[in-house]
Amino acid sequence: MSHDQDPLYRKRHSLSHLMSMAIVEMYPNAGLGVGPAIEDGFYQDYDLPEPISEELFPKIEKRMREMIKEEIAFVQHEMDPDEAIKEYPHDPYKRELIDELVKRGEKTVSFYKSGNFENLCAGPHVVSTKEIDPESFKLTKIAGAYWRGDEHNKMLTRIYGVAFETKKELDAYLERLEEAKKRDHRKLGSELDLFVFSDVVGKGLPLFTPRGATLRRILERFIVDEEIRRGYLHVTTPDIAKLDLYKKSGHYPHYKDSMYAPIQIDGEEFMLRPMTCPHHYELFLSKPRSYRDLPMRIAEVAKLYRYEQSGELSGLMRVRSFCLADAHIICADEAQAIEEVGKALDLIEFVAEKFGLRMGDDYSYRLSLGDRNDTEKYYKNDPAWDKGEQLLREMLKMRKCSFVEAEGEAAFYGPKVDIQMKNVLGKEDTAFTVQYDFCMPDRFELDYAASDGSKKRAVVVHRSSIGAIERIIAFLIEHYAGAFPLWLAPEQLRLVSVGEAHVEFVETLAGALRAESVRVETDTSSGTIGAKVRRAAGMKIPWTIVVGDKEMAGGDFQVNVFGQEKKRVVPQSDLVEHIKKETGHA
Repeated sequence: MSHDQDPLYRKRHSLSHLMSMAIVEMYPNAGLGVGPAIEDGFYQDYDLPEPISEELFPKIEKRMREMIKEEIAFVQHEMDPDEAIKEYPHDPYKRELIDELVKRGEKTVSFYKSGNFENLCAGPHVVSTKEIDPESFKLTKIAGAYWRGDEHNKMLTRIYGVAFETKKELDAYLERLEEAKKRDHRKLGSELDLFVFSDVVGKGLPLFTPRGATLRRILERFIVDEEIRRGYLHVTTPDIAKLDLYKKSGHYPHYKDSMYAPIQIDGEEFMLRPMTCPHHYELFLSKPRSYRDLPMRIAEVAKLYRYEQSGELSGLMRVRSFCLADAHIICADEAQAIEEVGKALDLIEFVAEKFGLRMGDDYSYRLSLGDRNDTEKYYKNDPAWDKGEQLLREMLKMRKCSFVEAEGEAAFYGPKVDIQMKNVLGKEDTAFTVQYDFCMPDRFELDYAASDGSKKRAVVVHRSSIGAIERIIAFLIEHYAGAFPLWLAPEQLRLVSVGEAHVEFVETLAGALRAESVRVETDTSSGTIGAKVRRAAGMKIPWTIVVGDKEMAGGDFQVNVFGQEKKRVVPQSDLVEHIKKETGHA
C-alpha cells in the first residue's frame, strides 16, 4: 500500500504537523526542519531558542489533543516559489528546501494549511483531525539531529512520537517499548561489563572488556570450528591494501562514501579495507587452479572498517570497525554455485538453531534484487541479473521456505538472500547474507582449468555465517536480555565463599574447573552471602554456587540457576560433567 492510500501514515504525518503547531505557539520563531511520518510514528526537527526536555511533553500532548478535538481541517494549496520564500523570512531550513525544489524545475510549491498554521509539505494528510483518536499517540523522546544528516551543519532538536489507530494498540506498543528498553544492548552492555566506547579512541570504535572479549572469542571459535567441519579453508589477510585493489573490484567508487579516506604511503595510496572479497580473490589467483579445487571455500573472521555517518552510529549495531565472519566460495559453474548457496543457508539455519532462534518468529528470508535502470548502483549485465535472480528464487522455493522479494536491495555485483532478524519490537535488520556474484569473476579473471584442459570462468558466492560479530553480539544481548545460555555466557559459574575459612577451597576448586575449560570466577569478598548472590544475579551469571562447611566436607552443591527459583542439586564429582552436558560438550 502506498503512503497516499495508508490511513495510518496520513494520521502520523498529520500528528507531526499538530506537534509543530504546538511548538510554534510556544516558540513563534522556531525553525522547522523535516518532519515525516516513520515506522510506528513520526518526528520533527526544530531549531529552538533554548534546550528543552521531555518534561515539556505533557504540555505539548495536551495542546495536540485540544487541536484534535477542534476537528481542524488540512487543506492543500500551491504557491509560486517566489511567494513561498516570503512565508519563511526567518527560517533558513524551509528556504533551503524551496530553493532545492526550484533547482529541480518545480513551478509550484505545495503547502498544507491547518488552522492558523501553514507549512511547506507535499502531504498526504487526513482531511480533518476528526479522523485521529486523541488517545492514540504519545511523544517518546528528544534527540539531536544534524540538519540534512550532515555533521557539518547545525544540530537541531528532534522530537519523536509514536501513533497507532487506537489507544489499545498504542498501549501494547508502549509495553513492548519498555521491554525493549530493558533489553537495550547498550544499557546491558555497560551493566554486564561487556564493552565501552571512548571519545578519545573515536566514535563507532568499540572497546571490549575481558568479559566482552570472552563472548567474542566464544562466538569466533564456535563459527570457525563449525565452518572447518563443513570444508571451509580459513585464512588471514591484511586489514589494509592498495587503493588499486578496490578500484579493480569496483568497490571504489561504489562504496567510496562509506570507506575511510586513502592513506598516502611511499607515494602510493592505501585503504583500510571495507570488505575481504578482493583479498580472497588474490589468494585464489596466487597459483593455478583446476576444477578439482572447486568449490573452494575461502573463509576469514576479518576486521573491516567503514565510515558510517555519526548520526547513524548505534551501539554495536552500527559501528565503524567490526569483524565479519566472511567467506567467498569459488565455484565451477552456476549449478555448483546454487548448491553452495543452499549449503550456506544450511549453515545459517544451524547457527540460528544453536542460538534458539526460530524461522518465521525470529528471522526470515528476503530475496534482494537489483534495479536494471540504476546503472550507477548496479553492475550492468541484464541477462546475468535475470538469471541469477531466477536461480536464487527457484532455490528458495525448493527449500519450501517463505520469503519476500525486495527490489533495489541487492549488492552492486549480484542478487542476494538476506536473513532478516527481528528485534523485541518486531523490527527487522539484516544479520547475515548469501550473495550470488557474476561480476567479480570477470573483474579478477577468476579462471580455472576444466576437466578437458580448457580455461573456464568461475562463479562466486559471498556469504556471512553469523554476520558481524559486533552486530550479532548486540542482537544476542537483546534476544536473551543479557541472560546468556550456559554455553555462551562469558562467566558460566561463580563460586561464592561463606567466610574466610572457605576461600582457599573456593580458589582451588576454581583452578581445577578452569583446567577443564569452565569459565568460572570467584567472590571471596567479606560481604554477606545474600549480597554476593544478588551481585551474581545482577550480572546474570547462569550458575552460582555458595561454598561453606558442608561443601568443603564433600556435600552436594546447591546450584542457583539464574531465572529459576528451585536450586539444582549436583554432586561435587559430577559438576564438570553437568556443565559439559548442559553446554553440549559432554
